[in-house]
Amino acid sequence: MASKIYEGENIQELVERAKRELGENIKIVQYEIFKEKKWFFLGRRKYRILVEAEEKEEKQPQIDFEELLKKVETLVEEKVKEVAPAVNSQPQKPNLPPHLEDNVPVDVKISHEFTGEAVELINRLIKNGVYQDVAEDIVKEACGLDLDTNKWDLNAVTLKEALTKGIEGKISFTGALDEMDNLPKVIAFLGPTGVGKTTNLFKIASQFVLNKKKKVSVISIDTFKVGAVHQGRIYANILNVPFYPISEAKKLRNIVDVLGEDDIVLIDTVGRSHYDYWRLGEIKEILSGVLEELFAVLVVSCNYKDEDAFDVVENYQNYFKIDALLMTKIDETKKPGLLLNLPYKTEIPLSYISTGQRVPEDIKVLSPEVVSSYFLKG
Repeated sequence: MASKIYEGENIQELVERAKRELGENIKIVQYEIFKEKKWFFLGRRKYRILVEAEEKEEKQPQIDFEELLKKVETLVEEKVKEVAPAVNSQPQKPNLPPHLEDNVPVDVKISHEFTGEAVELINRLIKNGVYQDVAEDIVKEACGLDLDTNKWDLNAVTLKEALTKGIEGKISFTGALDEMDNLPKVIAFLGPTGVGKTTNLFKIASQFVLNKKKKVSVISIDTFKVGAVHQGRIYANILNVPFYPISEAKKLRNIVDVLGEDDIVLIDTVGRSHYDYWRLGEIKEILSGVLEELFAVLVVSCNYKDEDAFDVVENYQNYFKIDALLMTKIDETKKPGLLLNLPYKTEIPLSYISTGQRVPEDIKVLSPEVVSSYFLKG
C-alpha cells in the first residue's frame, strides 16, 4: 500500500495533489497543523498530511450467509463459556463484604480493639462508603497501644494526619507519570465506555508537553465511536502533537517503531463494556504487538457501585496487566469509599483523579494527603 507525506499552505490543494499522484482512492492517515520557522519568527500556518492509497477491492466470492451465521453463533457460545481465561499473575477478585454479595445485614459495630479517636475515624470512613475491614486496617496503621485501656488509639495530632499515615502504609501510588524514575515508553488508557479515557489522556499529555517539554505522540485505536477520532485530533492540534488513528495490530507496532525518537507514546483505546469479552479480546489483539512494553492505566469512575468497579478490574485483568488506576468523576459521588476500597482490595497503585471536564486543569496526582482530603474536609 503506497503512502506519502504532503506539506503546504492549502489543505485542499494537498488532497488534490495526492489524488493525482496516488489515485482517487486515498485515505488521510495523519493530519497536522504547524508553523514553519523563519529565522527567529514563525511563518505562515502550514499543513502536513500522511496519505495512503487504498487498494481497490477485488470482486468477492459468493458467501453462504446462513452457514457463516451458524459458525459465528457457535463461536460466540464457546467464547461465553470460556469467560476469558484469567491471567495467572493477576490477583483474584477480592472477597466483598457480606452485604455486597448476599444482602446479609452488616454489623457496623467497631472492633473492641479500638478506642478514643480511632473509633471516630473508623466511623467517619464507614459513613463515606469505606468497607469496615478496610477502614479498621488503615486506621490501625496510624495507631499506638493505649496502656490504660490496652486498645488501639491514634498516635497522630489530627485525624487528617492519622488517615494520611494509614493510607500511606496500606495503599500504593504511582505519583505523576511524567516524574516516574523509569518512564514507560508506551502508556495505554483502558476502561469502559463513558469513564473519560480520551479527555484524561490529553490532560496527562499536556503535562508531558507543557511542564516537562517531552516529545509526545498520541495513537487512537478508538476508530469505532462516532466523533472519537475527530475529538482526538482537536486535542492533538491544540497541543501540537502528532495523532494517529490505528485499527490493526501490525500498523500499531509499525507506528510505535517509527516514533522511536519520541519520549512517550500515549494510546487511547475504545470503550467497551467490561462484560463484553469478545470486544475486550479485540482490544488485546490490536495491542498485542506492544503488550510487553505497555504501561496499562485502567480508568474507573468513582460513581460506580463497588461491585461494578471490582468487576471492571477483574475482567480487564483477564486480558491485561493493570499497572495503575485513574479515578474519574469524583465530583459526581457523595461517598468516595471506592478511592480506598478498590486499591486496597486489588493492590493496584493509584495514579490520578479527575475532578471535572476542563483540559488540562481538572486532574490531580493522587497521594495519601489528597485521598485523605476527600474523607476529611479541610
